[in-house]
Amino acid sequence: MKHQSILSAALLTLVTSGAMAQSSVTVGGILDSAVRVVHNEGGGSVKSVVSGSNQTSRLYFRGEEDLGSGLAAGFWLESGVNVDTGTAVGGTQFFDRRATLSLVSRGVGELRMGRDYVPTYTIWSRHDPYTHVGVAGSNNFSSSSQLGPIRSAFGTGPNTTVRSSNAVEYLLPSGLGGVEGGLMVAAGEGGTAANGQDKLVGGRIGWQADSFGVHAAHVTTSNDLTTSGKFKDTLLAVNGAVANVRLTAALRRYEQAAAKESILLLSATVSLGQVEVKASYLKADMKGKVGSTSIDANDATQFGIGAIYNLSKRSALYVQGARISNDGRATFSIPGGTAMVAGGNSTGWEAGLRHNF
Repeated sequence: MKHQSILSAALLTLVTSGAMAQSSVTVGGILDSAVRVVHNEGGGSVKSVVSGSNQTSRLYFRGEEDLGSGLAAGFWLESGVNVDTGTAVGGTQFFDRRATLSLVSRGVGELRMGRDYVPTYTIWSRHDPYTHVGVAGSNNFSSSSQLGPIRSAFGTGPNTTVRSSNAVEYLLPSGLGGVEGGLMVAAGEGGTAANGQDKLVGGRIGWQADSFGVHAAHVTTSNDLTTSGKFKDTLLAVNGAVANVRLTAALRRYEQAAAKESILLLSATVSLGQVEVKASYLKADMKGKVGSTSIDANDATQFGIGAIYNLSKRSALYVQGARISNDGRATFSIPGGTAMVAGGNSTGWEAGLRHNF
């Protein structure tokens, strides 16, 4: 009996070792914190310590099992972290950034289910040199703070300009000569916009080489607030590289019923050894009406500039600043400031440290 127990334990060890050799689990993340100063016209300056200005602070768990014959199963769980307070960004929705389960075929592509980026945001964030965050991020123009298509379609609840829950995706395989793309469908599950339960259909297609890329994406969303018309999110983007300079141009349009918001993004990033210098220009153009209220005059522009000093492959220091100029009744602003007068200016700068682990 003693020998049989030893033999059984040895066999179990071999089986377990074989399974572990074909599976992998990674724990990692990003911690990013900065000191920020924001001044909004009509109010004073506000100084704060913020989280995720160069890249969003996060903690993730991901894993993959090799099933053989070019197949693999995998998962990805990712939660936003507030470094300044130590709290989770999503609150009770702990894995607010991503929660997906995948089946991947090397030749056919990937089937992915759960909460993930919508197709338009996947492309948009690649062309924003500030990755949609920080004082100069394009996120300043994609919010429900203004009277426009986003607020009309989602109120002040979660929206689908970045992520969607309850989604099923298909992603093209790699190795198609630079062609990439995917489709996403999300079930509303009979819920409401206030609970982030939106019905969504979208897709993206593009071609990306080392020095040039062109992409397009489109998403439609419906919920209990879009009875007058679905929310539409459309994107066209190009990028190119000449020597050590990367240039991007992207146009994104949000539409809901008679309200439209078009955002033009132009940017340049220059790599100088360990230093990256970047600049961007954004223009938000509002058109149409929300109900009987015209939003035509409520436009805004944003200029951003920044620099990153890479201490290593995983750690970096950065500084960046931005200025938003509003027209009409617009009150677009850099996060972290006081309430601002309509048509006023918002100015901010920040300096911080980022570490990837």
